[in-house]
Amino acid sequence: MSSSTFSLARLGWRPFHSQQLTLDDLETAHPARVTGVHRSALTVVSEQGTTTVSVPPQLLGSLERPITVGDWVLIERDAARVQRTIAPYSLIKRQGAGSGHRLQPIAANLDTLFVVTSCNDDFNLSRLERYLALAFEGRVEPVIVITKADLCDQPETYIEQASSVSTTAPVIALNAMDDTAATALAPWLQSGQTVAFVGSSGVGKSTLVNTLLGQSLQETRGIREDDSRGRHTTTSREMFPLDSGAWVIDTPGMRELKVGAIDSGLRTVFDDIESLARECHFRDCRHESEAGCAVLAAVAAGTLDPRRLANYHKLQREAALAEMSIRERRARDRQFGRMTASAMKVKQQRKRR
Repeated sequence: MSSSTFSLARLGWRPFHSQQLTLDDLETAHPARVTGVHRSALTVVSEQGTTTVSVPPQLLGSLERPITVGDWVLIERDAARVQRTIAPYSLIKRQGAGSGHRLQPIAANLDTLFVVTSCNDDFNLSRLERYLALAFEGRVEPVIVITKADLCDQPETYIEQASSVSTTAPVIALNAMDDTAATALAPWLQSGQTVAFVGSSGVGKSTLVNTLLGQSLQETRGIREDDSRGRHTTTSREMFPLDSGAWVIDTPGMRELKVGAIDSGLRTVFDDIESLARECHFRDCRHESEAGCAVLAAVAAGTLDPRRLANYHKLQREAALAEMSIRERRARDRQFGRMTASAMKVKQQRKRR
């Protein structure tokens, strides 16, 4: 076990977490925060220090989602083993790859999500809207960070465009390799706060993490010159302490980000479209070809970007598909549960005979 220790407040512990504990919990276990997830174990940090703990198979099988970096867990006092998990106050998650439609957690108990893009061909408004919807759905404050501002003649153009996708998300342009980057992000890096960086490979997430840490703990690599796309460097999520008292989570680059059921997140990001929709002639207007549609009227008048409306429709379809998949999976799980219960009942009846 590491000798480096932190108070619960420094680790990001909140009254929200305390309310989930019982007297029995406090007698048999102590809280710890997950800083790394491995195949068969977790790296956790607590008031006792940093250590590696196991997760019982029966606990893994009962969880609604996998444990992720930033989660709080209870560790048994008599063994390096997780007793149970503690619900997070915020959670960033995405739709997993493949046809299973399982949700993949990215980071838990976040206060701020830095959505990172750059002043080159990676800059994409539709992708920014996707990340912002994910943040708002997860109850996390998003901040748009535009890197490589030192390599751009007019970074103001990128700032103006990024500001157009949200009325609430701050936008900052910086040089990820300059020490002033830490000053620019300082308002969100107070003691006990937890932040994460998300964005495509090569935009400077790991460079920013290294700048904040003041040392190169994360490998960095440049972008490909032919298409401005990055090479994957970070391959797993890890949580690091900063001198300011904050915690930072770096994440692997995610060019393709499938969203789950993010209804409230979409409403927040596209609040301008939601506001216009209330003026539509028909209450169930889909904003596609209906008469009296205030949204389409705004597009025709040039006050609403057609790209933004198209992305709104696209994300709505993805969210609806994800919601349908969730309902179908729950229905299958219920049916399987009934079949299992019925089989057990028949087995018990046979034993009695």
